[in-house]
Amino acid sequence: MEQLYQYAWIIPLLPLVGAMIVGIGLISLNKATNSLRQIVGVFIISIIGAAMVLSFALFWSQLHGHEVYSRYFEWAAAGDFRLQMGYTIDHISSLMLVIVTTVALLVMIYTDGYMAHDPGYVRFYAYLSIFSASMLGLVISPNLVQIYIFWELVGMCSYLLIGFWYDRQAAADACQKAFVTNRVGDFGLLLGMLGLYWATGSFDFAIIGERLEELIASGALSAGLATLFAVLVFLGPVAKSAQFPLHVWLPDAMEGPTPISALIHAATMVAAGVFLIARIYPILEPVPLAMDIIAWTGAITAFLGASIALTQNDIKKGLAYSTMSQLGYMVMALGLGSYSAGLFHLMTHAYFKAMLFLCSGSVIHGMEAVVGHNAILAQDMRLMGGLRKYMPITAGTFLVGNLAICGIPPFAGFWSKDEILGQAFAANPVIWAIGWITAGMTAFYMFRMYFMTFEGEFRGNDQGIRQQLLTSAGVAFGPGAMDVKEGEAHGHDHEPHESPLTMALPLLVLAVPSIGLGWVGRPWANYFEEFIHAPGEIVAEIGAEPFDFHEFAIMAGLSVAIATAGIVVAYLMYRAKKINPADLAKKYPQLYNLSFNKWYFDEIYYKYFVVSIRRLARQIMEVDYRVVDGAVNLTGLATLLSGEGLKYLETGRAQFYALIVFGAVLGFVLVFSVV
Repeated sequence: MEQLYQYAWIIPLLPLVGAMIVGIGLISLNKATNSLRQIVGVFIISIIGAAMVLSFALFWSQLHGHEVYSRYFEWAAAGDFRLQMGYTIDHISSLMLVIVTTVALLVMIYTDGYMAHDPGYVRFYAYLSIFSASMLGLVISPNLVQIYIFWELVGMCSYLLIGFWYDRQAAADACQKAFVTNRVGDFGLLLGMLGLYWATGSFDFAIIGERLEELIASGALSAGLATLFAVLVFLGPVAKSAQFPLHVWLPDAMEGPTPISALIHAATMVAAGVFLIARIYPILEPVPLAMDIIAWTGAITAFLGASIALTQNDIKKGLAYSTMSQLGYMVMALGLGSYSAGLFHLMTHAYFKAMLFLCSGSVIHGMEAVVGHNAILAQDMRLMGGLRKYMPITAGTFLVGNLAICGIPPFAGFWSKDEILGQAFAANPVIWAIGWITAGMTAFYMFRMYFMTFEGEFRGNDQGIRQQLLTSAGVAFGPGAMDVKEGEAHGHDHEPHESPLTMALPLLVLAVPSIGLGWVGRPWANYFEEFIHAPGEIVAEIGAEPFDFHEFAIMAGLSVAIATAGIVVAYLMYRAKKINPADLAKKYPQLYNLSFNKWYFDEIYYKYFVVSIRRLARQIMEVDYRVVDGAVNLTGLATLLSGEGLKYLETGRAQFYALIVFGAVLGFVLVFSVV
């Protein structure tokens, strides 16, 4: 078993080598490589499958009590400075390896069906592979510097994947928005890292935590400065995990292919922010104010994401705001000190949200059979309805994911979300109230999505709705966009259809952990907390302490009650048609517009940041043009003129030089005689 740990570095190396081989093929033999579509797909899937097997072996070893294994080599040295690189396999890294590899494998299998007719099929697999390598490298990194390296690689892959269809203006804009927004957070992370190194002289998590606590206790480092460093580091997860106020990039990132939404925007990359908070927990724990800021940031994000998702009509963007909200729960839990609860929800959410996103991709795939490759029509739930009878597997797995995320027992999300709310109630009742209300909104908007998409009558062939959607989106409406006969000529059907096996199978596999995974963290026998707990925390053995079923029943009852209320309201509005949502929108236009327009964050940022920065850039350009370039040009002109003038004095005649000397002496004599 020890040999397995010695070769754990192979796990991130395997997908990296796969991406390198495919990438070299695309660069050097593009046409031939693109012709080997299925071979490339099988090759990349096999590689990530091998990485998954090794990850499960390490996880099994850690589960059975193997001690933490770390391996280092000296990467840089200068005087007393020593920087080591390597990898660490402990409980949290082994768990994250399993999550990343399993979701990546299923997404790659799904991709074969979803991207079957896309000309960028091979390039997409190369991007998926290099992303998997970056994420796997991140979770086994032993210090802040190595995490930062892989952190930026993950961000680069996100940029490439969001902008995969770079010929679409919306996708090009979305990847730039994600890149710029994440640079803000990453700059804060870099400053925080440097500040912590200045204070503690180390990049190692445990050493920084110990020294920081000693410095604060002795007064050598003020609590305010320690809080500043901690908050700066937290800015990295704020951007990567789409937390308020750097959340604006995540919904736009849905412009990338749907498998990307499932892999990096639901299960792995955005969870990297939560993982980093858990990794730097020894650094944050001695700084109570930083923990409070983290908790409130998570609570605000959870509420904000849910309130925006209430009115979204694009199925992928609705799920994006749902992801943002659930990440808020995780961050809130970690800020409140509920270490295992936050990571438990990370694990359960990774599986059921990946499944929900893949279900949305299946829906879009089915809708494209009717409306063609038009994202406006294929993703808008107002044009769906009744898909359950056409797509039973997709509908069934989407319902499972819905019940899980809404916190309905015994599905996985109930156990993880209820644990967060229970511990929030004990730590801060106000934050609990925010989380509890958010749980009700979550149930409402998720079942709103389900009823609008899968129940009722199919609206995909309604020409009036098509025209309305295209017109509101600013698309010129004409026969090519809606004519059924023309659609038939291009192979479109009147009805959607179920997705192929390569897309349906991952949905069925992901449904299993979405249903049963939560049982490992049930409160009266919490095996998850026994395995994953905060560094230095002593966890009692299962059964050592009596469990209060009465308290659990009250807290769980409140959670289920608010979720049930949300489901009932969604049913009355969108299935039974007892309440008209349009009437409510007219009655409360300010609230509706606030939610529908995403609290106007994009407009505010555009006005106060984008426009202001452009104005500043133009002013700097003027200074550069008139002052900097002017000074350089003036210097050149002066040199040119002086050179042109002086060349007439360089005649090579001794008599002429003697005349100049005589003239100069005569001039000095006259000047001094006058003075």
